Amino acid sequence: MPILEPPRLRHENPFRILTQDLVDERAATVPYPPGDTGFSLARTKRFIEEPLPLLLEGYERYGPIFTMRVLHSNVVFMLGPAANHYITVSHANNFLWRESHFRDLISVLGDGLLTTDDPYHKRSRQIMLPAFHRERIAASLEVMSTETERALEQWRDGERIDLYAWTRKLATRVAMRALFGIEPDGPAAREIDAAAMFEQALGFFSSGPEFRFIRTPGTPWARLRDATRKLNKMLYGEIGAKRASGERGEDVLSLLLDAQSEDGEQLSDGQIRDEMMTLLFAGHDTTTSTVAFMFYELAKAPHLAEQLRAEQDTLLKDGTPNAQQLMSGELCQLEMVLEETLRKYPPAWIGPRKSVEAFEFEGRSVPANAYVNYSSWASHHLPDVWAEPEAFRPERFAPEARAQIAKGAYIPFGGGSRTCIGMRFGQLEVRTIATLIARYFTLELPRDFKLSYRQMPTISPREGMPMTVHSN
Repeated sequence: MPILEPPRLRHENPFRILTQDLVDERAATVPYPPGDTGFSLARTKRFIEEPLPLLLEGYERYGPIFTMRVLHSNVVFMLGPAANHYITVSHANNFLWRESHFRDLISVLGDGLLTTDDPYHKRSRQIMLPAFHRERIAASLEVMSTETERALEQWRDGERIDLYAWTRKLATRVAMRALFGIEPDGPAAREIDAAAMFEQALGFFSSGPEFRFIRTPGTPWARLRDATRKLNKMLYGEIGAKRASGERGEDVLSLLLDAQSEDGEQLSDGQIRDEMMTLLFAGHDTTTSTVAFMFYELAKAPHLAEQLRAEQDTLLKDGTPNAQQLMSGELCQLEMVLEETLRKYPPAWIGPRKSVEAFEFEGRSVPANAYVNYSSWASHHLPDVWAEPEAFRPERFAPEARAQIAKGAYIPFGGGSRTCIGMRFGQLEVRTIATLIARYFTLELPRDFKLSYRQMPTISPREGMPMTVHSN
């Protein structure tokens, strides 16, 4: 028996959404927080290209809650520990994800955990949780280690690589095996380049907002739909094959086929497709970008890379970590470097929402049906919360220092009931890749490289991450 159906969207046509936004704004019964509310294409363009400094400027001028008109509509931004806790935990029921600015992700991901709200979200999460228990995640380490070792065998001393592109291919192979039980070199995987298809689909969100309204052949929307159809063919093919054969493995797909809630509800094929697509999306750029940004910072601070290697020499007998060491925080230096990377470059940089009812925060009113966003990226760079926020300082996450971090200040994976369900899987994958790279190689940045960002929908290095490989 299938579980609850997700609520229908108010509108799916982009022009009707635009019209509804204007109607909702004019129907507001309380004022928006102060801010830059005049129409400005320049501000919209800047928000798309470099949102972080714009958000920090808003925080400096107006405080933890302010309004900014982006394209046609007012958007309320709430930044800082108290704001993050308010939206994700204490008042989470007053905010909807499904009607937010990222609603177009539904066209790719369907009705998975990322794109739905309670009660549908809560029930789906309950059914999926056993697939992400600690012991299940730990069992994926062999796949992660084997695939990373295989990928590292291709590196040669002195060659130039794009670490971001390399990690994307590696993460896709890990996902194929650990999530779907598909052999990356088998016929099913050769039929479609899943990483390329996701890149094609997510290109829609990197396009200018004016292009997202056009849904004719040859547009970013058409390319998104084409990529989604090809991914669907792969996903439904695997679901159907496993249903027909009755074969099950240790992969997440096998577990979801038989998973059920306490009252016996199971996921339909369509719901499994949506959840697997969501997991593939979540792992596509998050692991990839985190590894790239981590080694970008280590290349700029060689003493930190040396500390990682020294820790490995001391704690790892044969150079290969086990799941307990990677998941318990025993590799302290690695853990601090990872957490500082996620502070400075949280992949899910923004938490888009829409308010259900009008509310007040920090003495400011916010109307019902208003776009309300929190931003982990901006909150992680507030100078009154983090000393020297632009500096890469892993010691912020030493045990005694971490205990002093304010509730809600550090939210790289969201918070509350919407904390990323695949967080442990992603962290284990990053730790595994980072440990094995550091064991064999030192990576050097080109002297003329200047980091720029692409942040739609997740943060990643816009021009890749060129590195020169040096064998240890």
